This record gives sequence, C-alpha cells and structure tokens, in this order.
Amino acid sequence: MIHVFGSINLDLVIQAPRLPRPGETVLGTRFDQIPGGKGANQAVAAARAGASVRMVGRVGNDSFGQNLLDNLQAAGVSTQAVQIDANTSSGVAMISVAADGSNQILVVPGANGQVNQSDVARLLDPLQPGDWLLLQFELPLAVVMAAAKQARAAQVQVMVDPAPAPENLPDWFFAAVDILTPNHLEASQLVGFEVCDGPQGPVFDHRTSATAAVRALQQRGVPTVILTLGEQGAIVATADEVFHVPAFSVPVVDTVAAGDAFNGALAVALSQGKSLRTAVQWASAAAALSVGQAGAQPSLPTCDRIEAFLQAH
Repeated sequence: MIHVFGSINLDLVIQAPRLPRPGETVLGTRFDQIPGGKGANQAVAAARAGASVRMVGRVGNDSFGQNLLDNLQAAGVSTQAVQIDANTSSGVAMISVAADGSNQILVVPGANGQVNQSDVARLLDPLQPGDWLLLQFELPLAVVMAAAKQARAAQVQVMVDPAPAPENLPDWFFAAVDILTPNHLEASQLVGFEVCDGPQGPVFDHRTSATAAVRALQQRGVPTVILTLGEQGAIVATADEVFHVPAFSVPVVDTVAAGDAFNGALAVALSQGKSLRTAVQWASAAAALSVGQAGAQPSLPTCDRIEAFLQAH
C-alpha cells in the first residue's frame, strides 16, 4: 500500500497574451480548473501506475473541495482519510500563463495549512511495515517532519520530494528518510551550493556538482538520493554506488507535473520489487509521458502506457 500525506489544491489557470503590469487588466484567452497539489498529483500518479493508494490531507467545505475529492476517487485513490475542514477554504493556486510561457502564481494554502498532528495520527493508524509513504513540503513543515519520523519508526519506507525546499532541516529528519528526490534547484537549497552541472554528454562524470550534492545529502543521513535533472536524466546515489539514468528524449508540451509523475511511479515500481535502477527507468518513462500532455493530473500516465512506452524505447 502507498500512502500520500500532502497538499490537495485546485489550480485556476488563465492563459493570456502577456502578463499584466500592476493595476492593469489584460484579457485572457482561456480558463481552466485543474486539480493539483503535489500530494494529490503524486497520489493520482501512483494509482494510475497500478498501486493501491490512500490519500491523507484536508480540503475545505466548499464546491472546490468536493470536486477535488471526486477527482481523486475517480483516479482510484482512497479518500477516507481526507478531512473536510469546515472552517477554511480548499487550497487554491491562481496561475496566469503568458504566450511566451512566463507565469505568475498566487497560492492560498487554505485547508492544507490547517493540517496538524491529528492528521498525522490519522495517517499512522493503518500503516504496516513495508508500506510506502510519500511526503512533500506543501503542508506545515513541522507536521511533515513528524510524519516522516513516526512512519520510519513504524518500519514504513519514507520517500520525500523536498518541494518547495525549506532551509535548515535538522539531520534527524534526513535520517528518517529512505529516499530523497530533489531536483537541481531543491538540491542547491538543501546543500548550500549551486548544482549547475550533471552528466557530461553520454559519459557520466563523477566530479560534477550534482554528484557532490547527492553525496552531501547522504552525509546528512539519507541512504538513497535520486537527483532529477530534467532532460539530463537522474543521478542515483546509494551506499554502494552512484550511477546515471538517462532521460528519454521526447517533445515537451508542459513540465508542470513531471516530478510528481516520477515520484508516484517510482514508489509503485519499488513497492512491486523492481530494482532501483529499473524503478528509476520506469519513473523516467512516466515523467516523459507526462511532459507530452498539458495539465498536471490529466497528464499522469497509466501503467499500460508506461509499459508500452518502455517497450517502444
């Protein structure tokens, strides 16, 4: 079983020729309401990739909240542990996207910001040794850290996508994580130096800043670090080795949920007993499929599509 403890948002997206200046009104060309939130995205990604998935979090007692619950359920995600918060709105992101791809984003955490230790208790109650827990940082940080520590003590496999990356995480938190999956910006924030280079063409150079970053994170206590580098693939560090998994070359439409597709599919592959290298390849295929389609959750691929993609590539 895969458990996801994280944010559940509705993205309100306006397409426009350009972004407005302060005080200016610009006529948009399209409006979409798209279910999002990194937690919900990863839950849907894992469910579509073939796992039994349980979502834990909060939505508001509003029409957005019910729509978000309906969407999760339609994807096969259990929402019995999602609390409807009567005192606040659902989480909302208001996103303006210009024709050149630039954007402005305002996020109201809403019910996500009210998640507390009672939600952690609800998360932990059915956990079994060998289950997987996916965490991100769009909930209150102290609550996410408590969930990681207590789940690890219950012999649950803890995977953390450190987005958005906080500052000054204690070493005990890193030691409570089994797998950390930062991108290069998040890794830079966590290690305190810029991760500006990765694999050098077809040859993986172990002297790069990306390799230094994964080793630095391991020294903080994380056994396995998977640094995602977009079109450069991923660098994987375990206690025994560091290796590079190339990305698949595909046309890119929208990268918004690529990381969530990667994390959800990675957890599924590992929970099914695939080797780490094979699981990262499987997750990379899921991410490649997601960038070929617009929208966050609409772009997340099914198990059949991932397998077909791998056979074709």
